[in-house]
Amino acid sequence: MKAVILAAGKGTRLRPLTEDKPKVLVEVDDKPLIEYAFDSLIDIGVTEFIIVVGYKKEQIMERYDDEYRDVPITYAHQREQLGLAHALLTAEPYVDDDFILMLGDNVFDANLGDVVNRQAEERADAAFLVEEVPWEEASRYGVCDTNEYGEITRVVEKPDDPPSNLVMTGFYTFTPAIFHACHLVQPSGRGEYELPDAIDLLIQSGRTIDAIRMDGWRIDVGYPEDREEAERRVRGHPIDPDTGAAE
Repeated sequence: MKAVILAAGKGTRLRPLTEDKPKVLVEVDDKPLIEYAFDSLIDIGVTEFIIVVGYKKEQIMERYDDEYRDVPITYAHQREQLGLAHALLTAEPYVDDDFILMLGDNVFDANLGDVVNRQAEERADAAFLVEEVPWEEASRYGVCDTNEYGEITRVVEKPDDPPSNLVMTGFYTFTPAIFHACHLVQPSGRGEYELPDAIDLLIQSGRTIDAIRMDGWRIDVGYPEDREEAERRVRGHPIDPDTGAAE
């Protein structure tokens, strides 16, 4: 299976770490973020990477060239950062079957293989790894509603009043039908083509999207403190939520 890795963003919230490098080359425990994505994907059998690049793309392309650990790499260029749906469309020419979509700034130690297996075994139109978060944090993410069968019935991007505390984690499987939905998306209030809007179009057209609950952990490295937490996790020293100290 191919995997599309989104790695075009500027990472403005991570500055000054991203002033001279793309976000996915910021290091966690002396290893670039994107290599955590590569290694996780290789572990579940991915056979080709399509990397969507943009900001300071030359650094990524020069560093990895056309392969990583013998897995071939193809680059797709997002010339303007206009949202995740827009970024995904740049990879469309290189994908013709079911595929994985992964955000390049997430570090996972979780059941990613369960998502791929569900896509293959149940022939769902899509499957997402989802996570329960504290209600007060849900508005930072794409929030999911599910039915009694564990199927996603609605996705809302960063809502002021979240309908649930179940959020997308940045790891998905799709059929190529997602590209058609992305073409139909209109710009959001912030002027971007939002992936949740494309997902909602899939749902409205009768497609089945399964939610797979995360078993493990992931860190979305959006701020410097997230990078610090990711380093603690990777080293096996997560923060105790009660004391705020490393365990």
